[in-house]
Amino acid sequence: MKLKIGVLGAGHLGKIHMRCIRELPEVFELVGFFDPDIQKAKEAAAEFEIMPFYSMESLIDSVDVVDIVTPTTHHFECATATIRRFKHVFLEKPVTHTVEEAKTLIKLASEAGIKAQVGHVERFNPAFLAAIPYFNQPKFIETHRLSQFNPRGTDVSVVLDLMIHDIDIVLAVTKANVRRVSASGVAVLSDTPDIANARIELDNGCVANLTASRISLKTMRKSRFFQKDAYISVDFFTKEAEIVRMREVQGDPDPFAIMIDLGQKGKREIIFDKPTIETGNAIRDELHSFALSILNDIPTQVPLEHGTKALEVAMMVLEKMKQSVILAED
Repeated sequence: MKLKIGVLGAGHLGKIHMRCIRELPEVFELVGFFDPDIQKAKEAAAEFEIMPFYSMESLIDSVDVVDIVTPTTHHFECATATIRRFKHVFLEKPVTHTVEEAKTLIKLASEAGIKAQVGHVERFNPAFLAAIPYFNQPKFIETHRLSQFNPRGTDVSVVLDLMIHDIDIVLAVTKANVRRVSASGVAVLSDTPDIANARIELDNGCVANLTASRISLKTMRKSRFFQKDAYISVDFFTKEAEIVRMREVQGDPDPFAIMIDLGQKGKREIIFDKPTIETGNAIRDELHSFALSILNDIPTQVPLEHGTKALEVAMMVLEKMKQSVILAED
């Protein structure tokens, strides 16, 4: 069975979504798209050789699934219209403009009995997927997500543009609630913060230190996880993962093994693992997983609740940043 799908938004990311949908012919049939920008609509129509719809409502009525890739400020309006027509909805991150809107969508989706998924694409990054089996209650997490300046996306702060990816990863790995947040940020080239740092303390004792910048000279998307007897590094940009583990030495150690002497605690052997990374397209994979959740009637991998929690924490970071600016001015 194929699901008829339509895309709301024909900008840069919307076109990427349409290409990925075309690469999933076994589960999706791309019916069309809608974008109020006439020029964007013309360009997308020519590239994909499909006629654009001339209203959001007409597209929604013609499909089973709606993929919303519009500016965040329009997410709630588009998702509400979709859910009220009992159609499944995929929402790019951040899930909505406000936490209140996100909570309303959770209620509407539950009442309508439809599937909904949020596009936190790093959950499907092959390097992260390869590292998942090694996570065991990390106690300290450090992330750096740095990008060169691009005017596209500066309508929101770097927290909602970039840092929210790592907030979602931290919440997914720790499965813990946030206890305290402190943060600071600076607007350099735009009207909203372009570089930010946040310290997030979780109720299981884990501390996460997150840095995000969109005014860097190089690109970096790297996270480091520290837990008992192990260090895990995930490079979301180069799609590489490395695990350094320690284990107790039983009997005579391997003469070629790397050892560390902990005194009365005995000796530990240091083991370096580089898990095999499967090749893949994370956007295509998240859309495919969404299709399977609909066809098999199983929970989505990144439900609205997860997107809402990430947005809540991001808003906490933004609020702390405002407070730090006020204190600095005082």
